[in-house]
Amino acid sequence: MRIVHCTRLLLFVMVMLALPVSFAQVSISVNFAPPDLPVYDQPPCPDEGYIWVPGYWGWDGDDYYWVPGTWVMAPEVGLLWTPGYWGWGGDSFVFYEGYWGPQVGFYGGISYGFGYFGHGYEGGRWDNGRFFYNRSVNNVNETVIHNVYNTTVINNTANVTRVSYNGGNGGVNEHPTRGEETAAHERHVPPPAAQMQHVQAARSNPQLKASVNKGKPPVAATPKPAAFNDRAVVPAKEGGRYNAPPNRGANNTPRAPNGPNSPSQNNPSRPANVVHPNDLPPIRPSAPTTGNPKQDQRFQQQQEKLIQQQNQQRQQLQQRQEQEHQRLDQQKANDGKRQQVEQRHQQQTQQLQQQHATQQQKLQDRQQPSQRKPPG
Repeated sequence: MRIVHCTRLLLFVMVMLALPVSFAQVSISVNFAPPDLPVYDQPPCPDEGYIWVPGYWGWDGDDYYWVPGTWVMAPEVGLLWTPGYWGWGGDSFVFYEGYWGPQVGFYGGISYGFGYFGHGYEGGRWDNGRFFYNRSVNNVNETVIHNVYNTTVINNTANVTRVSYNGGNGGVNEHPTRGEETAAHERHVPPPAAQMQHVQAARSNPQLKASVNKGKPPVAATPKPAAFNDRAVVPAKEGGRYNAPPNRGANNTPRAPNGPNSPSQNNPSRPANVVHPNDLPPIRPSAPTTGNPKQDQRFQQQQEKLIQQQNQQRQQLQQRQEQEHQRLDQQKANDGKRQQVEQRHQQQTQQLQQQHATQQQKLQDRQQPSQRKPPG
């Protein structure tokens, strides 16, 4: 049994080394392809400092769902968004999370449009602390936003595709440039709270599930994160190719490709054995229930701040563990050494998860006394 386990671990490491992305970005995987990208218009930019984050297909543990494109306020001056993307990992489609950073990294060669045409970003640039918009690819009202320029972007229409994944059968055949590989190892900043809420709102909206909209989401883009009911919401003009899942319920549950363990079949949203921070389920905010609007708002703000801090700590630990993996590869460490490191990583990750759960509980407890106060 030990020999079999070591062999599987070695094969796992070899597959991960073959993927054209940073190890830390791996999230979940699915055994059938995501739909094509839908066609939609871009809503107008709401104000200076907002950067376009293109829409993509997420996975909720049972079905693909559309995360609408939206304008997001950059978390820091000088940061740009690298979109997430799906890639063929050898036996399944793997999702690599997007991130904010000083340079745009590899996003699978996927043409998301609006400045994201497969490599880099043609939609704008930072200059002396202000973001300037390329009006040739962005919907910018120049009476509101004056820091614009016009650079025509030439796309080879023969190579334009709406396929939403890299590699495999029918996928985009692109690899990271040297600059994109460098960007993968630079400082990364996780999505701000508003951007996370946008994803969660999309995940919980049944109309955005691929099995419901058949690749043509009714909300394809929003003017701001989670503004699904805004008048400026844009529906898809044309749907993407939708592939119904094979044998739904039999073998289409996600697994955690960051470690050698597969998820529990009874709880597909959570790995059976958490090893790395990216194996952990997303931190979800709890709804305030005091009935006091001001206090509920204060609690929600405190909770968003804590979640952002905890996500940063997850990413920092993931990056440290990734560096250890890289050192093991450089040293050509044997399976025994790799197993020891994985066990230590598992311990670190579980300790961090317990610490975060305690912090969330303390925050929740601070809200409880007010809930028990009698009215008046």
